[in-house]
Amino acid sequence: MKYNAAIFDMDGLLLDTEKVCMTAFKQTCIEMNIPFKQDVYLSIIGRNQAGIKPIIEQGYGELLDYSVFHPRWMQRYLAVVEHQAIPVKHSVIALLEWLQTHNIPMVVATSTHNALAQKKLRLAGLNHYFSHITSGDEVTHGKPNPEIYLLAAQRLNIDPKLCIAFEDSNNGVKAAVSANMATLQIIDLVEPDADTRALGHHIFNTMDEALTFLQSH
Repeated sequence: MKYNAAIFDMDGLLLDTEKVCMTAFKQTCIEMNIPFKQDVYLSIIGRNQAGIKPIIEQGYGELLDYSVFHPRWMQRYLAVVEHQAIPVKHSVIALLEWLQTHNIPMVVATSTHNALAQKKLRLAGLNHYFSHITSGDEVTHGKPNPEIYLLAAQRLNIDPKLCIAFEDSNNGVKAAVSANMATLQIIDLVEPDADTRALGHHIFNTMDEALTFLQSH
């Protein structure tokens, strides 16, 4: 491979967590008698807590008191992810093993807070693949800003242009591309929109397709 490091998003990319999070959001909407706005929800995927709040508040307006809604939503979500292993996405292990055989350092750049990210990866049995985690609580500007990817590369002491990034969300892709990293998008809940497709990165429907692509290049 021509890359010196691989940087991975976590939720929706390594772990099948996005469906868990969306289910918790829907259930909280039902509890509070609030409509579930799918377009608003999908637009927050890939963002950190600071980035999520204004989007939900703007999208729901007076229908939702975020200070009440958010704790209830997180309580439902954390009741799952803090206590049980989230399924690893298909072909993720194969990709990580393949990168390992090529001696490519691997790290995680996730919008999730560090302690929770560590726990998720440990429960899923993936933590030993990654030398460190760069998380949403360690940056001032979350995805789609490139700060988290630039910090991950800085900690590796590797030029961002020599890193390959793996993402599922449009927000994450924009962050990785802005950091000048070769970017592979593996679609999860959100289809790439026109603006994201215009970035010219590689887009795949499955991780298996991405692995086949890398093996042939």
